[in-house]
Amino acid sequence: MPDVNVHLTIENGVAILTLDNPPLNVVTLELTRQLSERLDALAIDDTVRAVVVTGAGSRAFCAGSDISEFPEMMEPGQVVEKKLRRQNEIFQFLAHFPKPTVAALGGLTLGGGLEIACCCDLLIAEEHVSLGLPEIKLGVFPSSGGTFRTTRRIGIGRAKQMMFFGDPIDARTALDWGLIDAVVPRGTALAEARRWAGILTRRPAFALELCKSVINAADDLDEDQLVQKSLTASGRAFSSPECREGVRAFFAKTAPDFRVQEHS
Repeated sequence: MPDVNVHLTIENGVAILTLDNPPLNVVTLELTRQLSERLDALAIDDTVRAVVVTGAGSRAFCAGSDISEFPEMMEPGQVVEKKLRRQNEIFQFLAHFPKPTVAALGGLTLGGGLEIACCCDLLIAEEHVSLGLPEIKLGVFPSSGGTFRTTRRIGIGRAKQMMFFGDPIDARTALDWGLIDAVVPRGTALAEARRWAGILTRRPAFALELCKSVINAADDLDEDQLVQKSLTASGRAFSSPECREGVRAFFAKTAPDFRVQEHS
């Protein structure tokens, strides 16, 4: 039996996915397979309303791919078929996951680790964390979404700076650039991610899913297509039980209970 590289716990509607491949939680073929398995289960678990992704230990969220797997992938065509095609499918599934996702970064977040983090909706990093895409120093480049997901967050110029030089940036710089969404004291990223996720469990799940789908399409569709996509999603949201509950609570001056609402 392989080691468990992706642990799953669920509490109060929040799922915690913990990458666990000591000492630096590097991405292996097996870790990627387990991540896919956990995400597939969570996508259809109606008790889960938000997901936190974090890394085991205090040294790293994830320090990138396991370079020991590279030698057997260096012949033409091998890396795509043995690693990258499936890895991209799984990361894309995380990026478009129907429920909100929060990355809690408590240590090194490099290469494939940053690519995983950038698939999440919200990123929280501890103040000492370094983030980077150092693949260029191995003669390659980020190949599982880093080239475009990082660029969408920080812009072309800064993305080229990160990927061309391959040097890490600190958490404060990452926040200033828009790569992450919050910086917190050492040892508190997971607690803060849990807090954010807890808030999201009290938001309307169907409306969050629809909103996320429109936001994620912002760089892929032209304005007319985005307007149509937004109108279609809005029509579904306004006719949902969640909307009825929200409007009821507004007039009753009470807090809405979206957890008991089920969309059709």
